[in-house]
Amino acid sequence: MQLYPKLITDTLTLVRYPGSGKNIVELNMVADDIRINGNNVTFTIVFERDTDPFIKSVTASAAATLKAKLGAEATINVGYAARPHAGQQADEAPVLPGVKNIIGVSSGKGGVGKSTVAVNLAMALAQLGHKVGLLDADIFGPSVPKMMGVEDEQLYMRRDEATGRNIILPIEKHGVKLLSIGFVVDKEKAVLWRGAMASNALRQLITEADWGELDYFIIDMPPGTSDIHLTLVQTLAMTGAVVVTTPQDVALADARKGVNMFLGEQVNVPVLGIVENMSWFTPAAHPDEQYFIFGRDGGRNLADALGVELLAQVPLVASICRGGDDGVPVVLQNSVSGQAFYNLARAVVDAVDRRNATLPPTKKVRTH
Repeated sequence: MQLYPKLITDTLTLVRYPGSGKNIVELNMVADDIRINGNNVTFTIVFERDTDPFIKSVTASAAATLKAKLGAEATINVGYAARPHAGQQADEAPVLPGVKNIIGVSSGKGGVGKSTVAVNLAMALAQLGHKVGLLDADIFGPSVPKMMGVEDEQLYMRRDEATGRNIILPIEKHGVKLLSIGFVVDKEKAVLWRGAMASNALRQLITEADWGELDYFIIDMPPGTSDIHLTLVQTLAMTGAVVVTTPQDVALADARKGVNMFLGEQVNVPVLGIVENMSWFTPAAHPDEQYFIFGRDGGRNLADALGVELLAQVPLVASICRGGDDGVPVVLQNSVSGQAFYNLARAVVDAVDRRNATLPPTKKVRTH
């Protein structure tokens, strides 16, 4: 039987809270944390208080009801929690306590080289001696596994003795820990998930993985604005965002929207700066020549207009494309574009240090 979150919630409508005449789904008691790993199902039931007299009976009933529906091969793990009430202080413990800085790499539109920038930024930071993680959060177009040369790798898990939960082990390549939804879906097929399913999968890659201690956690975000962006800022307190654009007018217009999204009152994530990608074309045989095929200094002008930093201008050279296709990021190659990414990494380190010295820690977005 194929397991999916809606099957779990539909089955839990058969579990009633004693004396109410209503089921636990109607009463909004099933937390938005359903996790499915093969035949293992884990979720939490939320009670009004931790002294509720029906905790044991309701959780046992939920487990038994799911077992009957899903079959003997299914393993059901039901946790419980007390619902926070007005005036209570929510638990503000960091989701990734070993991670110092969380940086989102975003773009207003697709096709501007956002994933190329994210991968090579992560690689450059690692080559400079930092501990780096890379999360491919582009759920519907994951490209990081191919660009890092690990698309055929198998994910493994370990069991956490303290919690009894399975923990995902990130794949390590070139000194970077990385995870992507591309590791768990058929790379030949489109990912057809509704927003809630995609968001749950992303949360799992973040919260149920052994990221360990990192200096920089780079997130390759989807282009534009979507449920995934909201999920990220609700799940993680991001240190800052890097917005990628090309000098072309249509890309700049969307990049402006992306910057405004992060700086908006609801999200309120500092923008570390703008990366102008494909700034000019440089032939490999003539590294001193520059051809401005997408316009000139559009990213620089946008950064000036918005009052943010221009972190780097990255030239367009054939080796960037070849490196992405071959799984050997261009930063590992001795080229003008590779050097541009090293300069970007140093600029990001400086921007993060300034941001941490002058601004308070970012808080997760809360919905009401």
